[in-house]
Amino acid sequence: MKYDFSGWATRNNLRCSDGRTICKDAFKANDGQTVPLVWNHQHNEPFNVLGHALLENRSDGVYAYCTFNDTESGRAAKQLVEHGDVSALSIYANQLRQQGSNVLHGMIREVSLVLAGANPGAFIESVLSHGEESDEEAVIYTGETILMHSDEQEEETDMNENPKKKGKPEDEETVADVFNTLTEKQKTVVYALIGQALEDQNGGDDDDEEEGNRMKHNVFDMDTEPTGSYLSHADEESIIDMAKATNVGSFQTAMQIFADENGLELQHDAVSSGFARSGDGNIYNLFPEYKEVRPGAPELITNDQGWVKTVMNKVHKSPISRIRTSQVDIRNIDTLRAKGYQTGKQKTQMGNFNLVRRTTDPQTVYVKNALHRDDIVDITDFDYVDYLYNINRAMLDEELATAIMLGDGRSDESADKIAPEHIRPIWLDDELYTIHRDLDMSTVTSEIQGVNSTATFGSNYLTAEAMVNTVLYARETYKGSGTPDMYITPHMLNVMLLARDINGRRIYSSKAELASSLNVGEIYTAEQFVNKTRTTSNNKTKKLLALIVNLADYSLGATKGGEVTHFTQFDIDFNQEKSLLETRVSGALTRVYSAIAIEEDVTPAPSNG
Repeated sequence: MKYDFSGWATRNNLRCSDGRTICKDAFKANDGQTVPLVWNHQHNEPFNVLGHALLENRSDGVYAYCTFNDTESGRAAKQLVEHGDVSALSIYANQLRQQGSNVLHGMIREVSLVLAGANPGAFIESVLSHGEESDEEAVIYTGETILMHSDEQEEETDMNENPKKKGKPEDEETVADVFNTLTEKQKTVVYALIGQALEDQNGGDDDDEEEGNRMKHNVFDMDTEPTGSYLSHADEESIIDMAKATNVGSFQTAMQIFADENGLELQHDAVSSGFARSGDGNIYNLFPEYKEVRPGAPELITNDQGWVKTVMNKVHKSPISRIRTSQVDIRNIDTLRAKGYQTGKQKTQMGNFNLVRRTTDPQTVYVKNALHRDDIVDITDFDYVDYLYNINRAMLDEELATAIMLGDGRSDESADKIAPEHIRPIWLDDELYTIHRDLDMSTVTSEIQGVNSTATFGSNYLTAEAMVNTVLYARETYKGSGTPDMYITPHMLNVMLLARDINGRRIYSSKAELASSLNVGEIYTAEQFVNKTRTTSNNKTKKLLALIVNLADYSLGATKGGEVTHFTQFDIDFNQEKSLLETRVSGALTRVYSAIAIEEDVTPAPSNG
């Protein structure tokens, strides 16, 4: 059997630096299997795969026969091993079963060359050179055995370790050492026991004689008798009877009445509890008032506002409210090609080209509200008027952002509808401006591993790959400016981030890595996109998953005076401060093929009946 080097991937019954111990035959299931040989447990690029390792389960551990591939990285790694620069082996394993710190079972997924290992018994035993003669060149110690530990990680502390092991031996401990292990409460009890013993020995003043017998004191009963007078049993019954009366209504009110009539105050502290005729307590201490956790204006519970602010900040602001876009379509190049002239023949005209033009007029969008002056005067914890204005502004911004991205959503018969011909929604725009693509699951499923892909790969992985493929193929016809951003439902983003490969490792470690794979700038979640559907001209139902657009290609126009304006007026008849927040704007995409809508076909299957 030819191999470049061999050695122990892991050894049994040796304590790793992370506290785990691998038991005999823990990786017996890997006997005879071949796994990838990678560099430093990195598996996100093809050049990180250096070769493969044939595993052999032995009584002392798992032995690996490793062969480098004929790639640039494989040849470089081979030279490092032969020269002795890299001296550690490590494994990545999953499906682990443990009993305490003992690893009983696992599956090795890869063997890795690393700079430092965690299992002190793993090492590269021999390095061989192939040719007419094969000589052992070196013995190099190495290795990490489990998951992705390294000596750079902080060693875990055994929380169940007996503190006595770290201190002095029991036969060398002094009384002071033992006493210092007690808590403060335990020390207090010891002080009391010692003091009581000394008083009993010296015949202290607290000893009482009754019929010739000494009264014994319980040293654990440390309560001192409080000063002042207390309620009698009859007084307590009187308070309870008063609380039961229909005109009183509560026990707190009954206590207040009794205290006012008898000049009592509540004495309720660590020494005693009850009603005292004198003291610093107050009856209301038994019934404390509610305290605001966050004083001031009430906290707002809103829909997701992060993407709303992004949309309002990134759209192109135009001082013109009546928008017109013009494009000439010369893609039919076959009919528009230049022609060669032949002497004596008549020259012919080129083919026609299309002029694409559309106009968008503005519409007024407003939020109207009224504040009662009584509320304005009575609410003193915060500025009620400013608080309501901020709510109205947030509502207006969300309405505009929703109209820009999705559309108003109200029926055409609604008098309050923001008309799509005034603020044109990106999702519902014409195919000339927004590219609509269905999530292609079937193609990805068949391409990855045929009809049995779901048995090998999880649904999240297949969905993530389908989304990446659909977006990248749609980008081929994208004509927008710059790099677009993605606005996506939170669930679809989580599906892609939680996608795992066949070995259980996540494909995308962060949103930034996912955005790079999708070829978009930033990814923003929008919970307002959830369960949004549209009906196409051929009666198909499409569910929105994501929108991809550079909002610099969307123009939001408002002339002077049409910007967001706040009007207030006081109504004397109804004693109200009326508020009107409004703007007059128009909005539309100004570039063709400048947006992409990723959808899922959820058309109900036709009934057989």
